[in-house]
Amino acid sequence: MRIYEGLLYFFIYGILGWCAEVAFAAVKERRFVNRGFLNGPICPIYGVGVVMVVVFLEPFEDQWLLLYLASAVLVTLIEGMTGYVLDKLFHHKWWDYSELPLNIGGYVCLLFSVVWGVACVVIVKAVHPLVGDLCALIPLGAGILILSVLSAALAADLTVTVGGILRWNRQLDAMEKIAADLRELSGKMGENIYENVMDTMELREKVDAAVEEKRQQLAEQRQLLAETKEQAAELRRKYKELAERSLRTGRHMLRAFPKLQSRRHKEILEQIRERIRTEGRH
Repeated sequence: MRIYEGLLYFFIYGILGWCAEVAFAAVKERRFVNRGFLNGPICPIYGVGVVMVVVFLEPFEDQWLLLYLASAVLVTLIEGMTGYVLDKLFHHKWWDYSELPLNIGGYVCLLFSVVWGVACVVIVKAVHPLVGDLCALIPLGAGILILSVLSAALAADLTVTVGGILRWNRQLDAMEKIAADLRELSGKMGENIYENVMDTMELREKVDAAVEEKRQQLAEQRQLLAETKEQAAELRRKYKELAERSLRTGRHMLRAFPKLQSRRHKEILEQIRERIRTEGRH
């Protein structure tokens, strides 16, 4: 029964947390933004956090100060560990408190720790008793059926989301490589132009035989330059194609997490962010 109740609480508070995040974003941005890590209407970190507070801090239920302090510490640890693990797994920072004072790595900060502590006290003292009474009214069979459906939906959503993020990362990697290749090709083109100019100046001082030899070299260089331009055009085409394909995933991620940062693709992520801003203005 403890597991059954814990799963019910996890989904209830995960969905309520998603609603709170969406409402906060609506007030701030005046539009709907899916603030969840997943595509569905649930924020698992809220479900995990509240369940852990309810389970582990039950002895402090009647001691308001201890309940507040323990809740703030526990939820801060959960938030910090979640942010760190997501960063290491997917190489993106899903939220960033770096601009706020007394933050640790941008994953947690004192201001939100204070807010989480207050929220947990309100939940334990006012919200959770009501949620517990409502859950008690659900027949066991119906509750198990509901949990089965929700668990299956969550597993499917998690699979799709993780697959999409990994695919997006591969696209960003490919775009980064093409950008590096374009820079290298640009360097080669610049070197060829410089060499051509210098060679042309030297041609005036050489005999007719040397002039003919240089003309042949220039012809070869022009051929190489033409081939390089073709390679550059193909790389740009592939880059644009990858950018269009990654924009759909990037649009959801950047709207859900406006301060998302990438460890490996900072410049390209900013280009995607600017593209989304431009779409918003039109």
